[in-house]
Amino acid sequence: MNTDDTTGGPPIVGRPGPADFGGIDPAQGPDLLREGVLSVEGRLTVASNTTLYCTISDGSRSAACVYKPVAGERPLWDFPDGTLAGREVSAYAVSEALGWSVVPPTVHRDGPYGEGMVQLWVHGDSTVDLVALSKETEHEGLRRMAVLDAVINNSDRKIGHLLPAPGGHLYGCDHGVSFAEDYKLRTVLWQWQGLPLTEEAMEALTRLRARLRDELDPLSVELVRHLTGPEVYALRSRVDLLIQHRIHPYPAPDWPSVPWPPI
Repeated sequence: MNTDDTTGGPPIVGRPGPADFGGIDPAQGPDLLREGVLSVEGRLTVASNTTLYCTISDGSRSAACVYKPVAGERPLWDFPDGTLAGREVSAYAVSEALGWSVVPPTVHRDGPYGEGMVQLWVHGDSTVDLVALSKETEHEGLRRMAVLDAVINNSDRKIGHLLPAPGGHLYGCDHGVSFAEDYKLRTVLWQWQGLPLTEEAMEALTRLRARLRDELDPLSVELVRHLTGPEVYALRSRVDLLIQHRIHPYPAPDWPSVPWPPI
C-alpha cells in the first residue's frame, strides 16, 4: 500500500505506476497515445461496439492500447448526440480533475478506421476475484469509483469494468454511456447509497466544481469539445447536488439501478 503523496493532492492507495501499463509511465501515456503510430493487432469480439486491441509506438516506447473508432459505434436512442468515444475521453478528463486516476489515460485522435478514442491497456491482476471486489465496503479506490460514476452519470458500471492493477490501484473502463442529461446511474456499486461522502470526496468535488465553473479552464474546454451544452450543464448540476447533500446517491425509482448483465 502506497499512501506517500509528493504532489500536494490526496493520497492514492496503490498509486498508478508504469507496471500497470506494461512499463509506460501513466503521466506520459497521453502524449504517447496522441503522437504514436497505432497498429491494429486484433478485435475484442465480446464488445457491443467495435473495440480493437492495438499497439501504440513512437519509436522508443511501445504499449498496448484499446482503439474504439467512432465509425464502429452503434446508434443509441438515449444518446442521440455526440459520440461514445467523446464520452470516454470526457470521463478520463473528469477522473483526472478529481485527482483519482480511475480511468486509464485516454485520448481522442485519428486512427486506421477514422477518429475515435484510444486508451492505454491496463495489465490487470488476474488473481483478484472481481465479484468479491465489487461487494467491498472498505476499499478506497472502489468508493472513489462510485463517486466518479455519480458525477459522470455512468449508466453501465459492470463488474467486468473493474480493472485492479497488480500494484493495488483500481481502474475502470467503458464509460461511453455516461453524461446523460437525465439521471441514469446504473452500477453494481450501491453499497454506499445514502452514506455521507468522505471528506476527501468533498474536497475533490469542490475542486472539480471550481474548474467546471471556469469556462476557460482546460477541463471545461475539453468537455465542450465532446459533450453537448445540456450534458455539460447537467454535469455541473450533479456536482452541485453532491456537494449540497454530501451523500452518495440513491438509485432512481423509475430506472433500472443495475446494468444487465451485471458481470
